[in-house]
Amino acid sequence: MSHGLHELNILNPATENVVATVPTTSAAEVDAAVRWAAAAQETWAAVAPGDRARILRRFADVVDADITQLAELELREAGHPLGNAQWEAGNVRDLLHYAAGGVERLTGTQIPVAGGLNLTVQEPLGVVAVIAPWNFPMPIAAWGTAPALAAGNAVLLKPAETTPLTALRLAELALEAGVPEGLFQVLPGEGPVTGTALVDHPGVAKVVFTGSTATGRQIAARCAALTKRLTLELGGKSPNIVFADADIEAAAAAAPGSFLDNTGQDCCARSRILVQRSVYDRFMELLEPAVKAFVVGDPADPATQMGPLISAAQRERVRSYVPEDAPAAIRGEAPAGKGFWYPATVLEGRPEDPAATEEIFGPVAVAIPFDDEADAVRIANATDYGLSGSLWTRDVGRAIRVSRAVAAGNLSVNSHSSVRYWTPFGGFKQSGLGRELGPDALAAFTETKNIFISTEPSTKEPS
Repeated sequence: MSHGLHELNILNPATENVVATVPTTSAAEVDAAVRWAAAAQETWAAVAPGDRARILRRFADVVDADITQLAELELREAGHPLGNAQWEAGNVRDLLHYAAGGVERLTGTQIPVAGGLNLTVQEPLGVVAVIAPWNFPMPIAAWGTAPALAAGNAVLLKPAETTPLTALRLAELALEAGVPEGLFQVLPGEGPVTGTALVDHPGVAKVVFTGSTATGRQIAARCAALTKRLTLELGGKSPNIVFADADIEAAAAAAPGSFLDNTGQDCCARSRILVQRSVYDRFMELLEPAVKAFVVGDPADPATQMGPLISAAQRERVRSYVPEDAPAAIRGEAPAGKGFWYPATVLEGRPEDPAATEEIFGPVAVAIPFDDEADAVRIANATDYGLSGSLWTRDVGRAIRVSRAVAAGNLSVNSHSSVRYWTPFGGFKQSGLGRELGPDALAAFTETKNIFISTEPSTKEPS
């Protein structure tokens, strides 16, 4: 496909150097892509389930063989540490294998009814648009792409403006694996042009968007005009609740990774650290050396745990929440010179502070003491978001009570793990609509068709 005249300059966030220029996709080219995808989808939906699964498994194998190159692209365009980038590429492989396993298990039902036989079948939607973010470019693109393809749909993937390189490579690998031409297309471009054209196109049956709540609301409004299906995975302001009966040493050791992984550019980041008052001082004493030991530096160094922020604009946003005179309890180190670096920072604050209520999307957390279980739940729920959260306790009853009481889609006890491709993921409140991943992932890309077959004998016997 030919592309428009505009180009995206892709910067390495660790050096600020331009590492690639990528042509953008115009609205007219989006229209052509949708038409091509629709034709490819009809053929794909008719492929026998076992053959469709085999092609997806081949796609997974080709991705697996290319993990090193994919990781290097991610390092260059997103500044992710090498180990993180390799994990992300491996996650794409795993998602494709998991989705392939669902192709032959996408079953309908037989429902008992009077006078006949009633069947339901799951049919693909058609063309699905996946609008992926820059914070985890590979995995989140695959969250929508893998199950949508497995369910018999075509996918048009629009990567974020800053991180299109891994997506373009995945499109090459798909063709190499035997995915039919036109079925999986990557359309780089700007949100207001390429993204809007996809969302508004009547030939796109569903939109999957991961990004900010503000943009998600705009997309939801545009989809409503066409009664278009959509899944939204939006922002978060997740709590990390540490009770006095917890293993305080373990909780403090795990806390830095919960808000510093991916430089805090994670919707699930545990950026509100709520600690029971009786152990607050002890926890903060343990947290400081753990934060300062988190290795920040060159993403290509295998020892690096935290790289730069994605852009200068993102660094300015993060800075705006940490004024020079802010009561920072803990400040880490960050490289000087070129690159969009920001040090790990823990503020001490109140539940109502902007840094404690708004999504910062950087390596900044706010520590807040609480009195008792009810107080912890009240503070944890005092936000418009509800994506994830953790609680640390040795009391099983409390773990269950608080997990049920916190208004969030993904809770972890004595752990900060939010995302597993075999379990459902999504948010409450302003954190989104719908669920991704897990055993029902394919069903989210289908329509349920109900078929009734009368078995009543004919009133007139044939002669």
